[in-house]
Amino acid sequence: MPLDEPKSDTENAESDEESTIVPELTEKQREEVEERAAITALVVHEAIRHDGDEELQRPISALAWSGLAAGLSMGFSFAVEALFRAYLPPQPWRPLIVNLGYPVGFLIVIVGRQQLFTENTLTAIIPLLAKRNLATLAAVLRLWTVVLIANLIGAHIFAWVVGNLPVFKPEVESALRELAVESANVGFGVALLRGIFAGWLIAMVVWMLAATQNGHTMIIIILTYVVGLAGLTHVIAGSVEVLFLVAIGAKTWGSYALGYLLPTLLGNIIGGVSLVSAVNHAQVVAGQHAQRAASRM
Repeated sequence: MPLDEPKSDTENAESDEESTIVPELTEKQREEVEERAAITALVVHEAIRHDGDEELQRPISALAWSGLAAGLSMGFSFAVEALFRAYLPPQPWRPLIVNLGYPVGFLIVIVGRQQLFTENTLTAIIPLLAKRNLATLAAVLRLWTVVLIANLIGAHIFAWVVGNLPVFKPEVESALRELAVESANVGFGVALLRGIFAGWLIAMVVWMLAATQNGHTMIIIILTYVVGLAGLTHVIAGSVEVLFLVAIGAKTWGSYALGYLLPTLLGNIIGGVSLVSAVNHAQVVAGQHAQRAASRM
């Protein structure tokens, strides 16, 4: 018997198409499929790049005021955690409830469109990775510097007020001190490592919000709750707590700056920029190169 000749690639493709059973859809049904299909990484990337370009073009005064508001707002994470801690019994499950207060500041900042370092500032990295020129680098550094300083000023104001004025009852003030001591009790290397994971998760909040149309509040709450529950270090949320100790004279400025601020800042930048912005940008660029190569064949 003669052996069958091997089929060509075209014949194999036609055979695959014939063996694939695809229902025929109306035009309306096709539109519904497109609406329900997941947003591609390219679309998310471009949405973030667009937001980043807008942030880079904002005037310094607008960035500063928005950053100051964000620093003040992040203080409410500290305050709500202290309120929960003050009124809950000292049981093993208490941290599960106390850390529900941690997302409060992030909710105020993100929903209120305030400028927070590790959130809005990392968005600006996507335009820099796309353009790769000195002008964009200078704009990113300007944004980072203004927002970081404004955030820290706001955080310090909040910490000084709750530490030196009778804003809360004595039992809540005691809880504030306990939380602050726990946050400050971290070495340089540990603060750096935990800062990487915190920056990673906060940057993922930005990426996931751009990829979804609904459920934004739950995304913010769940991811930031994990940051708080795990004791990860965030340069602004944690600074409110450690600056509380500075405000009441229990810690020096030098120990705060070198022992907490510096390692946490470096960790947040590494986690947010390297592990999220750069990697997600790389996957989009790689996908585009693959499509272009395929179109040339």
